[in-house]
Amino acid sequence: MHPKAFEFEQGDSPLLISMPHVGQALSDEVAQKLTPNAALLPDTDWHLPTLYRDVKSLKPSMIIANYSRYVVDLNRPADDQPLYQGNTTGLFPQTLFTGEPLFHSPISDEQHEWAKNEIWQPYHQQIKDELARLKAKYGYALLFDAHSIRSQIPFLFEGKLPDLNFGTNQGHSGDPRLVEALLPVCQSNAYSWVVNGRFKGGHITRHFGQPEQQIHALQLEMAQHVYMQEQWPFSYLPDKAAQIQPVIFALLRTYVERAAQIFT
Repeated sequence: MHPKAFEFEQGDSPLLISMPHVGQALSDEVAQKLTPNAALLPDTDWHLPTLYRDVKSLKPSMIIANYSRYVVDLNRPADDQPLYQGNTTGLFPQTLFTGEPLFHSPISDEQHEWAKNEIWQPYHQQIKDELARLKAKYGYALLFDAHSIRSQIPFLFEGKLPDLNFGTNQGHSGDPRLVEALLPVCQSNAYSWVVNGRFKGGHITRHFGQPEQQIHALQLEMAQHVYMQEQWPFSYLPDKAAQIQPVIFALLRTYVERAAQIFT
């Protein structure tokens, strides 16, 4: 029996947190065809639900994917149009972030169709429905798309990523005042940060962020070295995590509080 596409918990605030790349479940066909390196699931956004556990006191709604991005990438558009120039991965990835092949034989069209209909579509429908509910209740809705990635991946980008990488689709996915409010939080600690650098927001941020409709979206891509071991076995590092968790909490609290000041 296949697991459900995602876990969803409805909150009591205007905020919806999405975690589309934390899933580790595999369909039978994908599991059978992964290369040995790919079977380790190295491109997973490891441990984010644990890292974000303290933000539950803000009472957000949360949607957390169950399936690996190797089955279907929930942060890519259904038509699989590329979001970034240069090397990237698509709706149905064929390579690891290193550029190595994911599979030792091709995945069937039937598998892809199943993944799109049973995983991708329900996840996006739940986001759409929850944002509509939040807007109806509060007059506006806030989406925060949470991600993490290894800090150095030459196949995808040069050099080393900043610790905190905010994406707003070049300012089009939300009111610029919301991001401006986060900058003092970033400046008050030792973590490096950038807005709309290599990561400008994936499909979820770009598609659902509609500030003219009072739906505002922000992506945070976090360098994994700030809270975990970036290589196998991808261990969670509690001492490091404890240092970044108050920053995450402050960012999300500020996001919510500034929105309330602006929109109510």
